[in-house]
Amino acid sequence: MVAAVTVVVLAGAASGLALWRHTHTRPRSGHAARTAPPTTLQPSTLPPTTTAPTTTVPVTTLPVQTSGVPCIPTVVAGGAYAVGDSVMIDTQQPLQQCVTNMQINAAVSRQWSDGENILGSVMAAVSPPSVVVVALGTNGPITDADFDAMMTIVHRASRVVFVTVHVDRPWQAQVNSVLASGVARYPKAVLADWSSLATEHPEWFYSDGTHLPIDGVGAQALAALIASKV
Repeated sequence: MVAAVTVVVLAGAASGLALWRHTHTRPRSGHAARTAPPTTLQPSTLPPTTTAPTTTVPVTTLPVQTSGVPCIPTVVAGGAYAVGDSVMIDTQQPLQQCVTNMQINAAVSRQWSDGENILGSVMAAVSPPSVVVVALGTNGPITDADFDAMMTIVHRASRVVFVTVHVDRPWQAQVNSVLASGVARYPKAVLADWSSLATEHPEWFYSDGTHLPIDGVGAQALAALIASKV
């Protein structure tokens, strides 16, 4: 009887030792996940359907945008066409939301003479737009003769909106003076005084004081101003 009991005890001890070894030599659930180095998925290995992280622009280069500048979407009878430079690119999206049937032709470093060539082709169409927006002068000075030449080109339009410039260059005052005096000579020409509005809100601009965050508050303000004049 004693031998039998001893066998049972020894058998139980062996079983317990095996269980102890089993539970202390295998990692517990979740233990390996905590100790293994994390796997980082680099943008170059992202699956085709995953968007790679975008670069964040330092906040010091952007103005604080606290609210939008609303406009009432409108459709211009006869159509509208705008020609401009890089500042027009900045405001293109909100402007097309404000004037839903406006066509916009904008390019970086565009000169006044480039706009004349573009509008010469546009206005030669069988049905030219009834409203034309000219947002040029950021990249160089213009003269009264340049303004008159532009008005000759767009004479078939019922309204021509000229947008003053806001640019830290010596020709800013000269360009805006030509635009103001030119509008005074032509009944169908109107002035969208962006320069005066922009001067009141330096926070709208990038550090160059001329360009605007695309679809930002300043871009919306410029779009609303142009829309109010068409």
